[in-house]
Amino acid sequence: MARFMRKGITRFYFLPTIASTALAPTVAEITAGERLDPELAEVNGFMFSNSPIQTPDMASAFVSQIPGEDTVEDSNLVFYEDDTDNPVYDAQTKGTVGFIVIFPKGIAGATPATGDDCDVWPVQVASSSRQYTADNEAGKYEIVYTPTDPPELDTAVLA
Repeated sequence: MARFMRKGITRFYFLPTIASTALAPTVAEITAGERLDPELAEVNGFMFSNSPIQTPDMASAFVSQIPGEDTVEDSNLVFYEDDTDNPVYDAQTKGTVGFIVIFPKGIAGATPATGDDCDVWPVQVASSSRQYTADNEAGKYEIVYTPTDPPELDTAVLA
């Protein structure tokens, strides 16, 4: 098993719909979505975790724990802004509901195909705003997402 760098491998898509209740996207749904990674400058969040509950008792000095609430970190994506056209920005205005689909280890071929492994994050756009700076850097904008349901991790693309 070889280590790898996500940059140039991991792919991100925004899908307006996924029909499967198991949150497994189809090739057609991915094709109808918007590929994000070519314009993606920064990724924050998109981490699923649990908040354990401490369960001390008088029989032991050790404080045991049980699983508690599942949580998701604040999640946002920062994109480079184009000076003429911003299809990602235009498609993800405040309130837009959809799915962020992440192929953490890339895809097998040139385009996503049946069986490719992905993570699916049901989201709503909380905000979409330009970042202004006088620094020597490219124009960017940030889209902040709120989770609407638990993510489906390690699911396979359907035919």
